[in-house]
Amino acid sequence: MTISLALVAALLSLLSWSMVASFARQAAERTQDNILAASATIIAEAIRSEGGEVRLELPYAAFAMLGAVSEDRVFYQIETAGEILTGYEDLTTGSIAPAAGEVRFETTEYLDVPLRMVRMTRTVLAGEEAVPVTVSLAQTRNGIGTIAGDLSETAAALSVAFFVLAVALTGFVAQLSLRPLNELAQAVARRGPTDLRPVRRQAPSELTPLIGSLNRFMERLAGSLRRSEEFIAEAAHRVRTPLATVRAQAEVALHGAQSHDDKQRLRQMIRAIDESSRSAGQLLDHATVAYRIEDLSRDTINLAELAASVAAALEPTAGLKDIEIRLETSDVATLGDKVLLESALRNVLDNAIKYSPDETQISLTVDQQGDMACLRICDQGPGLAGQSTTDLTKRFARGATVTDVVGSGLGLTIASEVLQAHGGGIELADNPKGQGACAILTLPKA
Repeated sequence: MTISLALVAALLSLLSWSMVASFARQAAERTQDNILAASATIIAEAIRSEGGEVRLELPYAAFAMLGAVSEDRVFYQIETAGEILTGYEDLTTGSIAPAAGEVRFETTEYLDVPLRMVRMTRTVLAGEEAVPVTVSLAQTRNGIGTIAGDLSETAAALSVAFFVLAVALTGFVAQLSLRPLNELAQAVARRGPTDLRPVRRQAPSELTPLIGSLNRFMERLAGSLRRSEEFIAEAAHRVRTPLATVRAQAEVALHGAQSHDDKQRLRQMIRAIDESSRSAGQLLDHATVAYRIEDLSRDTINLAELAASVAAALEPTAGLKDIEIRLETSDVATLGDKVLLESALRNVLDNAIKYSPDETQISLTVDQQGDMACLRICDQGPGLAGQSTTDLTKRFARGATVTDVVGSGLGLTIASEVLQAHGGGIELADNPKGQGACAILTLPKA
């Protein structure tokens, strides 16, 4: 917009310069015509009759007036009764002499030089006869060009100054006018990816339609996301119910199986069912996060108690692989949504169990660093293989070292979204005590 307004200012400046230059030339020409007419009038008034003859003594003032304006050359001719009384005999125009009292201006050439000429006729009484005397006075046009050029240069300088001032004012006004729009854009840009609340900001009336359209768009988008999450939650719930039935039947069959091969196949079936159930649970967790993250509860939560509760809930799963969960906690509290924080910690700890080898240890430490509370989960699994936290917390992303283990790739995504909504974050690093990885969950202290 600023460039467009600057182009308009440039066009107006050019038009202004053209008009001023044209007016300046016209003014210079009118000035020369007026001075020529005044000089010719002085000469005409100096004509007199003596002894029946027309006499003229050229007045100095007439030529002094012409010389005061510029250094142009002056030509004159005084004609009476078809005879040249004085002046340049070959200064002719080829036009009929003006009537008495008439002042006529002409543009002609003399000696290949352009001239501006004035002609007037005065009747002088010589004896008893009225004799018409024609005064022709001409001046070269260099002075007009000089004056017009000077005025044109001045007009050009003023036009440039006008353009610079107009561009500066245009930029200032454009910035001032666009400030509410920029503030609106920054307010929307600062929102998280799931923050689809209506925009409530004071703005000029010109932006009201834009804000209304934006709010309606976000409302439709929120509705679409809500329907998607509801479908995922419903699908996950419907999948988990028959899976639980199938698992129960598989366990019954396992207890009644006689051959080693049948037992092995049933164990593999139960494990596959567990992985499917875990994936469905993570889909349900992700849908829950999407629901609750827009309106978080702010309760005081003891993280040591939360860690102990989640570890106890996952103890049977860890026991199937003879994995020991070691707790090292201190009393640290945070403000947040207990359901979401429990889901985040459960998913991270469940990942650690899933990817850890049998008969290993997982440490779960709760402590504090400055103003932040830290939950540190370290395992003895395959590690990160150089992958970054950003890569591994993307939805459905999985590590390069765990391709042989069934998983949905949602556990770390859920944890990351929950922690970011609480003003914290998650960081993944190699286990400093040996093989494996550590997930550090940080939250502001209460």
